Amino acid sequence: MKLKGGFTNYGQQIGVLMLDTTFPRPPGDIGNALSFDFPVRYKTVKGAVQSKIMGDRPADELLAPFIEAARELEAEGVRAITTSCGFLAPFQKQLAAAVNIPVFVSSLLQAPLIHAMLPPGKIIGVFTERAHHLNDAHFQGVGWSMEKIPTQIQGMKPDAVFPATYIGGRLELDTDVLKEEVLDMTREFTRTCPNPGAILFECTNMCPFSSFVAEESGLPVFDINTLINTFYRAANPRRYL
Repeated sequence: MKLKGGFTNYGQQIGVLMLDTTFPRPPGDIGNALSFDFPVRYKTVKGAVQSKIMGDRPADELLAPFIEAARELEAEGVRAITTSCGFLAPFQKQLAAAVNIPVFVSSLLQAPLIHAMLPPGKIIGVFTERAHHLNDAHFQGVGWSMEKIPTQIQGMKPDAVFPATYIGGRLELDTDVLKEEVLDMTREFTRTCPNPGAILFECTNMCPFSSFVAEESGLPVFDINTLINTFYRAANPRRYL
């Protein structure tokens, strides 16, 4: 077997640009390496705190640090780059242009594919922690619009523990409490959406609860992990012969 060098470490094909956070991340969360069946490589973007990400768009001052970190991951040998927050969608084009490997900053990139799969008129529920922060500008950042794809943005209750944990940066969490809050928003979505077809998590912290949401709703659930796994399988196809 002949091997080609040039890097210090090998086998970490997916690079993850992480926000600068310290809250717990259970398995399923993008920030927990046990979420994946293959090694991933993490890089924290210093100063990329939640308050600078949430809103109509991430703070422009963060673009340069994200580009620098993406280039570092590329130089370290990863084959694709993603991020730990769907609200970074407006940075998609700039980050993709800054490196020579695939970049998918947000799970929201999957909406056009989901829409194409569904029967006409079916609505995608986009689940997020704070619905008032998410808007069409984020969707346009990854190449689509609510005008073209029927979407219902589903947020959590103002007093929910989930955003207090992840946006507020608590150092402890109770997965049972968070699970019930995600299921509550699932029930609210299926109750209020006139023609639900699928669910798409903007929030990467919701991924530990994907299976419960699918069971509760009877709908397919897409998240950042489905996107990561799709790329990994494309880059490492199953061998049949």
